[in-house]
Amino acid sequence: MTEFTCFKAYDIRGRLGDELNTDIAYRIGRAYAQFLQAKRVVLGGDVRATSEELKLALAQGIMDAGCDVLDLGMTGTEQVYFAAFHLDVDGGIEVTASHNPIDFNGMKLVRRNAQPISGDTGLKDIQQLAESGAFSEPLKKGSMASLNLMSAYVEHLLGYVDLSALKPLRLVVNAGNGSAGPVLDAIEAELNRRSVPVSFIKVHHEPDPTFPHGIPNPLLPENRSATAAAVVAHGADMGIAWDGDFDRCFLFDEHGNFIEGYYIVGLLAEAFLLKNPGEKVIHDPRLTWNTVAMAERSGGVAIQSKTGHAFIKERMRKENAIYGGEMSAHHYFRDFAYCDSGMIPWLLVAELLCVRGVRMSELVGERMKAFPCSGEINYTVNDVPAVLAAVQQHFSVHNPALDFTDGLSMELPEWRMNIRASNTEPLLRLNIESRGDLGLVDTIRVEVERIIADVGLVS
Repeated sequence: MTEFTCFKAYDIRGRLGDELNTDIAYRIGRAYAQFLQAKRVVLGGDVRATSEELKLALAQGIMDAGCDVLDLGMTGTEQVYFAAFHLDVDGGIEVTASHNPIDFNGMKLVRRNAQPISGDTGLKDIQQLAESGAFSEPLKKGSMASLNLMSAYVEHLLGYVDLSALKPLRLVVNAGNGSAGPVLDAIEAELNRRSVPVSFIKVHHEPDPTFPHGIPNPLLPENRSATAAAVVAHGADMGIAWDGDFDRCFLFDEHGNFIEGYYIVGLLAEAFLLKNPGEKVIHDPRLTWNTVAMAERSGGVAIQSKTGHAFIKERMRKENAIYGGEMSAHHYFRDFAYCDSGMIPWLLVAELLCVRGVRMSELVGERMKAFPCSGEINYTVNDVPAVLAAVQQHFSVHNPALDFTDGLSMELPEWRMNIRASNTEPLLRLNIESRGDLGLVDTIRVEVERIIADVGLVS
């Protein structure tokens, strides 16, 4: 039996050719439809050159399993999520490699109501069926039709904000030549139609599978300069940049300074809780103090979950939480079927800017001073458990509170840290925060790096 190495913990990702090709895509589609016993599903694909052919191969496999296909065209991941809960369908697949290298592609799978399919909720079953090729023959094959959901999707997005509260704003929007451009055009057209005084300054806007300005991933510092420069050059109120399938958005203040995703989680928690006091918000364990403080002062409850979209979504459903956020710029919304969106966050922050009557730097500056952080720092090590044990032992003299929800979290009155293995890469990830003392953050970072070096585990 063939082994498909493109199946990962949360989704499907692989190098084009041997790890992911049209034959494998066909078998994934056939297995997906058979596993779900699906009658109708939606498909979308990002801007990458191979996404269309992989999507068509997927569609053929799905149809050969007796299931109808609705093709949404070129989409971001969240457009498939939207279709999966907006329409009467059994699930959906987005063909995307997000911010992976250009010779990769992949897929994100959901079932009815956009519930995620990951390793422990069906992805391994689909993998085994695809590998074995033990497909049953349907009574009749499915059909395929195209569907444009842009208008309904944009209407849903704009429903998160009070458009009458929006004052004149100039926003730099950098789609990174990914899939976000057409959605921004549709939002812009609808804002203009409703006479909402928000204008866009477009950077790297046109979808381009060659990614002439590099793979769109604003988490990398070298990919931020174009957005930052445009904000300064045009005197914009805020800059926004997206990754390739725009399920993550990244914000810049009016000076072009990049804002750590941690502080955006706190902002969005506040935005929801001010309108919905008493509700719950979910956050990851990497950086927490600001989010908890913002939730409590806004009359809500902050609840910690393990890092990763499957864990966050599961906890949100369990708690009926209105919002969930990760410092990695993934933001999840109850009214978006608990899924992540890269469009809803910036709309909410734009509304908050107007309602509060402050600049972006003021909106986040107070929180950055109150809870300065290191940002996520990555290290390549040979033995993660040994490093974690050494770090725990070193700081044990201070008798910190320990939490093992995700890796090792250590908390003292003045500072806290989280150090954990990546779920998707062979990396150790470190985050440190303090109460108003940036120098202390750096002191702890140096101590941890000395431990890593002393243990001798850096590759």
